[in-house]
Amino acid sequence: MAEKDKTIKKKKEVVPKEVTICEATAQMLEKAKKDGVETAFDRAADMKACPIGADSACCKHCAMGPCRLTSKEPYAKVGVCGADIDTIMARNFGRMVACGTASHTDHGMVMLNLFREVIQGNIDDYEIKDPIKLKSVAESVGIETDNKTTLEIAEELYIELEKTYTQIEGEIPFAKRVPEKTLELWRKQGIVPRGAMREIMEMMHRTHMGVDQQYENLTKQISRTALADGWGGSMVATEISDILFGTPSPVAIEVNMGVLKENKVNIIVHGHEPNLFESMLVSANSPTLIQAAKDAGAEGINLVGMCCSGAEMLVRHGVPHAGNFMSTEAVLVTGAVDALCVDVQCIKQGLSKVAKCYDTPMFTTNPQCHIEGAEHIDFKEHSPLDCADEIVIRAISRYKSRTAKIEIPNIVNTGVHGFSHEYINYMLGGTFRGGYTPLNDNIINGRIRGVAGVVGCTNPRIKQDWVHVELVKELIKNDVLVLQTGCSQIALAKAGLTSPEAACMAGPGLQEVCETVGMPPVLGIGACVDNSRILVAAAEMVKEGGLGDSIADLPVAGTAPEWMSEKAIAIGQYFVASGVYTVFGVTFPIVEETKFHELLFEGLEEQGMGKWGYAVDPYEIARLMIQHIDKKRKELGIDKTRERILVDMADRRELEVA
Repeated sequence: MAEKDKTIKKKKEVVPKEVTICEATAQMLEKAKKDGVETAFDRAADMKACPIGADSACCKHCAMGPCRLTSKEPYAKVGVCGADIDTIMARNFGRMVACGTASHTDHGMVMLNLFREVIQGNIDDYEIKDPIKLKSVAESVGIETDNKTTLEIAEELYIELEKTYTQIEGEIPFAKRVPEKTLELWRKQGIVPRGAMREIMEMMHRTHMGVDQQYENLTKQISRTALADGWGGSMVATEISDILFGTPSPVAIEVNMGVLKENKVNIIVHGHEPNLFESMLVSANSPTLIQAAKDAGAEGINLVGMCCSGAEMLVRHGVPHAGNFMSTEAVLVTGAVDALCVDVQCIKQGLSKVAKCYDTPMFTTNPQCHIEGAEHIDFKEHSPLDCADEIVIRAISRYKSRTAKIEIPNIVNTGVHGFSHEYINYMLGGTFRGGYTPLNDNIINGRIRGVAGVVGCTNPRIKQDWVHVELVKELIKNDVLVLQTGCSQIALAKAGLTSPEAACMAGPGLQEVCETVGMPPVLGIGACVDNSRILVAAAEMVKEGGLGDSIADLPVAGTAPEWMSEKAIAIGQYFVASGVYTVFGVTFPIVEETKFHELLFEGLEEQGMGKWGYAVDPYEIARLMIQHIDKKRKELGIDKTRERILVDMADRRELEVA
């Protein structure tokens, strides 16, 4: 027997300042290194990405493979079944979209089921907090609301929105919100979603071996499935969350790891479904549990968010936020976290190992997500406080017997977040003249060049937060108003770009608008599921008039510069299918100079939709987005600015109300 090779490959050492611009995360990575604790940054440095997989040039959908093609000569060979590179890439892309759509759609169904149980009187712990939003949403899908009670409207809305998931023919309810010209194009292309379950099922079937083998036909179902996310599952999740828990309006928020308090019981909630966090908020403010924390020697209970459920609570209730996706392990290294509870999506399995290193109890709460090394406490909407109270009690116990050395970065940043569509509508026009006219007018007169959605994840393959921050600085400097969701929003908040004072970093036109209205040049609007708010805003811009007849006419662009999840691909595709030029960074799962690549990056726009773009450098991403915005301005005939008087709030109050 040959002697085993005892040579151990030395792992690449991570230099914190080279992998993140977040000072708190860098500080904790240094501590983790001293403590001998591994994080995703270490694993990324030690794990080389598969180049064939990165280009989506491989297929493992049947047992005749896996078949690997090459990006250097993409048409040199085909798979065992005969599938060429375009079919293989389209299938892989379609499956990413199906999974991403399923994630947001399942989230939306959870919220809709909760809504049903509340209005049927089966759950007492939640209630309809925004009846005005309830009425507005109902009317937007064609429900008559006059002379009806709140409960009657809610019952009808539930029945209508359930079609988003279960309908097998027809059009999803929120298709009624889509600008008519955009909807006409979808009908012509045959891509109006029927029901999310139907579209996801068909997408998976058509990507099975030996079914759909034509990349253009596959792309139609890819768009249809993605649209079932953006105008379906995601939109339902956002609207129902607002109805049940309150519609966001601007609130000053503290972010970064300095929100942890050494003298308090620190509990972090991480995941995506707001119902868990809403109940944790109740438990954390329970006088009985607060007294228990004080009896244990703490000054109180400090509830903190991370990732997207944290972003929802940030915009809805002003709950402090400790950091985005790539900081979730680093925050445990502080030793100050007394409990970490998670539900679903974007939760690293590595968290349980890091938590164990610092004796931090970690709890999974959703039956769909168990993690080895974490304890499961089932969260049930019919008795939510059973789970929430138990987590708080266990956190208090950990505080009382803390053994880990505490080191909390003394860094706290503040920003203003919570710019829902409803608040933007009010902010721009006031109570009696609410609307998007001031926004459209200032785009037409050139003060605002256009609007950009900068969204998405953080990815250890790229320097954390850097691309987000530099990209947005470049956009606002060129008078582009930025809308933010998800982990990107936290990156910008840490950089101070979500405060009204950041208007000084904007171009002269955008700065003037921001200072007049009193808003930041970067509007934080919620979690990644809340990208549907951007779709609603785009539809309102079309409805207001003066900027074309479809979303594809608007001087807008989108980007996810540090994306990492399949949800991001689904989001990108529903924006593209809706008419928005969408640029991704880091990597893109398609071989260039193939027919499928040409279809996504040029062909869809020729059909009247948006198109994809790709760049890694933030300044190049900004250049591509601004170039597209300028192209749309020229097509609209507004490339030459003209002087207009900017009406401020004092002037509006003097206007005679019709």
